[in-house]
Amino acid sequence: MSTTIGPLSILPAAREDIELHTADGLTLVGEVARPETATPAATLLTLHPLPTHGGYMDSHVYRKASWRLPALADVAVVRFNTRGTSSPRGTSEGAFDGGDAERFDVAALLEYGEFHDLPHRWLVGWSFGTELVLKHGADPSIEGAILLSPPLHRATDADLDAWAAFGKPLIVLVPELDDYLRPDEARERFARVPQARVIAGEGMKHLWVGESAVTWVLEQILSVVNPAALPLPREWHGSLPTTDTVTTENEGR
Repeated sequence: MSTTIGPLSILPAAREDIELHTADGLTLVGEVARPETATPAATLLTLHPLPTHGGYMDSHVYRKASWRLPALADVAVVRFNTRGTSSPRGTSEGAFDGGDAERFDVAALLEYGEFHDLPHRWLVGWSFGTELVLKHGADPSIEGAILLSPPLHRATDADLDAWAAFGKPLIVLVPELDDYLRPDEARERFARVPQARVIAGEGMKHLWVGESAVTWVLEQILSVVNPAALPLPREWHGSLPTTDTVTTENEGR
């Protein structure tokens, strides 16, 4: 049976609720979605948009990545709620700290990936999540990082210089019509990171709203972590899992 993949299509995967444990004693809730049968070709360790403006582990690009990429691209996706953030999965302990104490959350995410047989790990940050990547994510255990809509509000030139010294790839996806940082300015700011590559999303906005924007983002990610999986299929041939999960289109910030 052939099914067109739409906004609410959930494809087969080995999904598991997880907990991350921080060095300052908090338990954070999340989920890992792996390919059902294959060893992951790559792993996305995701950091969500600003929780005080609606961002959480179910922000739509990440949710759709977890629903599609394990089946379509053999990519594992780890999502979680940073401290004090709630979603249908639950509420992570602690309180939002503006990106400071969240360094412990990033460290717990990196530790989870390293010790749970998740190969070829890439950090992926979206908006506020990009600030966490730049400030706290330069760790030898990852292959590199991918930034979605970086505002560069909290991350400083010193953080960019630290990434330059780190030396691993930094892929920066910047919407042409972003509310905070547009492609030309992004190229200027990231010029101090020699290994950074800024890619403009033509006609797109900060929240990557719509299926065409989501597909573009996912394919840009795959072009880095598993290009053999491109292009992403638009149809699924096979059975679909049954679910009673109710979701809403929270786009995050």
